[in-house]
Amino acid sequence: MNVPSDLKYTKSHEWIRVEGDTATIGITDHAQSELGDIVFVDMPTPGRAVKAAEILGSVESVKTVSDVYSPVSGEVSASNDALGAQSELMNADPYGSGWMVKVKIANPSELDALMDAEAYKAALS
Repeated sequence: MNVPSDLKYTKSHEWIRVEGDTATIGITDHAQSELGDIVFVDMPTPGRAVKAAEILGSVESVKTVSDVYSPVSGEVSASNDALGAQSELMNADPYGSGWMVKVKIANPSELDALMDAEAYKAALS
């Protein structure tokens, strides 16, 4: 299971990469593995305000539809348009080209509630 050490994680299997005041968010390798082949991704449009633990969008696979939750509060600054035509990028490269959205972080202290890689691995055990 791939769990990069430079990311933060949620109990609901989202990852977050923080660069300055911007968070890139996607689903973890574990999540994409459990979902199976992803066929559709529903993402918020840029400009939408989101709150931590609020539904950010959804991922549809051949098995099920799963909600994706925002790890932090803020404003969506970008959605990964490539996923519209190539939703399978979430399976092939969940931590790279399979990212879902970028959010301008409103409350950096919310990052303290997220798990580091070691805590996330322990939660998976």
